[in-house]
Amino acid sequence: MAVDIVMPQMGESIFEGTITKWLKKPGDKVERDEPLFEISTDKVDAEIPSPSAGVLKEIKVGEGQTVPIQTIVGVIDAAGSPASAPAPAPAKAAAPAPAPPAAKAPAAAAPAPAAPKPAAPAAAPAPASSGSTGERIHSSPLVRRMAKEHGIDLSTVEGTGAAGRISKQDIEAAIAGAGVPSAAAAVYSAPAPAASSRPAPPAAAPGVSGGQAHVALETAVPREKMYFGNYEVQPMSAMRQRIAEHMVASKRVSAHVYSVDEIDMTKVAALRAKSKDEFEKRYETKLTFMPFFVKAAVAGLRAYPTLNASLDGTNVILHKEINVGIAVALDWGLLVPVVKNADEKNILGIQRNMNDLAERARSKKLKPEEVQESTFSITNPGVFGGLFGLPVISQPNVGILGLGAIEKRPVVINDSIAIRSMCYVTLSYDHRVVDGAIAHQFLHKVKETLESWSEPVL
Repeated sequence: MAVDIVMPQMGESIFEGTITKWLKKPGDKVERDEPLFEISTDKVDAEIPSPSAGVLKEIKVGEGQTVPIQTIVGVIDAAGSPASAPAPAPAKAAAPAPAPPAAKAPAAAAPAPAAPKPAAPAAAPAPASSGSTGERIHSSPLVRRMAKEHGIDLSTVEGTGAAGRISKQDIEAAIAGAGVPSAAAAVYSAPAPAASSRPAPPAAAPGVSGGQAHVALETAVPREKMYFGNYEVQPMSAMRQRIAEHMVASKRVSAHVYSVDEIDMTKVAALRAKSKDEFEKRYETKLTFMPFFVKAAVAGLRAYPTLNASLDGTNVILHKEINVGIAVALDWGLLVPVVKNADEKNILGIQRNMNDLAERARSKKLKPEEVQESTFSITNPGVFGGLFGLPVISQPNVGILGLGAIEKRPVVINDSIAIRSMCYVTLSYDHRVVDGAIAHQFLHKVKETLESWSEPVL
């Protein structure tokens, strides 16, 4: 009996996925719920389990291809009969692939949108966009964001996806048709050249930097490693592409400003050193510095709720919940899983929640909702020895706290030199919403909370 393998929907706002790796090949035996392939979406990377035991009979969608949810990507023979001939990997085009479908009309020709009426604040994300005609338009959050950034009216874009859904390729074609350069479209969606042609290393034109020449090269090569004398070109992974898109969008959208403070962590360091062995023995989890910083950030956000906010047009959304995103470095990229309702948790609750999220992020077991709805973020370059960093704001937050390494340094206390455990912290904030006075008051509250720590951990 043939069992279809479909692209799953990994969340309400996710409508397509990219197959990044098949863990089995045609002819391999698989068990039910055994990891079968890996996907990457707008929100999270995940391993997808086999829907049935049997033999992988056919792979219909190859690695690197993006398809809508519910698309059949492969077939399992549940009876376990010999597999048919393995499906060949997607062949490299012998000539440049045709350009994606053009928009119905260039955005430049579309009437200028009317000024939006002020809307009542709503913490929930907006539904799928609707065109000016009132007709519901099916598109992903990524597509809607790209359209907004480039001034594209989605009602003028012809969707080529399932049920007329507007895909990322459709909006990139519309951007190109409107004469708006799209770095993402240039780097990620360039047609592949003939498989037999091997491009020579390009010479940088006058006024073109080496980085620009490298980007130009990436648009001209097939999506596989290529080697040229003393360097190689590696195509971006799906996750790396999304990180690039999100970071560039954040820098374009938010007016980034940075503030720095220094915190005496001696009291917290002494408490942790005294308690960590008993903490691990009693609760079977390690005690790190991060939950102390989360608790201090919560105190700061309670005192200065402007930093626990997001911006929707000209409306500032002040969130009642405090959901803290914690950046997790992975071998293949970066994820920001979210500690929900951090203000309701003690040190143990935060530590356990963080450890669970980090472990499942590294094993690709996170659910989409676990990387959504953050209201503030924390990143920790100090764990790698960094003195401090100036992180990019994680949208739609208006602030992110960066933690430096905790190091013993000589400081002056009461006109005497003492050795203390010190840490630099930085706050990146969106100046459209947060002013410098609020930012520094927030940092002072974080500093005050940690330097006068009194909450027990056992």
